[in-house]
Amino acid sequence: MKFHYSGKFNGDGNSLPQREHPTGYVQFKEAENIKEFAIVMNIMAMVITFILLFMVSYIAKERTSLTGIFLALVSLVPHEFLHALCFKEDVYMYTNLKQGMLFVVGTEDMSKARFIMMGLCPNIVFGFIPFILFLIFPNLTVLGTLGALAIGMGAGDYYNVFNALTQVPKDAKIYMSGFHSYWYK
Repeated sequence: MKFHYSGKFNGDGNSLPQREHPTGYVQFKEAENIKEFAIVMNIMAMVITFILLFMVSYIAKERTSLTGIFLALVSLVPHEFLHALCFKEDVYMYTNLKQGMLFVVGTEDMSKARFIMMGLCPNIVFGFIPFILFLIFPNLTVLGTLGALAIGMGAGDYYNVFNALTQVPKDAKIYMSGFHSYWYK
């Protein structure tokens, strides 16, 4: 994997890395533009986060942890690095904090399983594992808070994984080009 930090994303999907489409490619049925995507994913992230933080407060019988909040914010960049590690070729990281986004894009072919793992890996590491540990040990409010926030921040990843699970045949290859994801056999 060769990592490139590409700076602030200007909102134009045409400025993202693109590749030539192979014969028989199919675009994912997904949001048509970055603004629509960002609005829907931010709403989804807030709903997930609110529910999980309520659970943390209820189970721990105390407020959420400020340390957990800090750790969730610090995990934003490592979250993207975990995505990037799932690529074998060039991968580009973009930021657009105004719209609440950090993301990576690579144009290489991936199996359906690797694409799904790439989407879920950071959410498992920073979200689900800490949250499950909190459920087992409710006194670990820091982990509960970190997990709740990290799970919510993965909303865009879950959207991509859902699309891969519901739209892509088992033996197809998936790739990204510009703002969109595609598959082909």
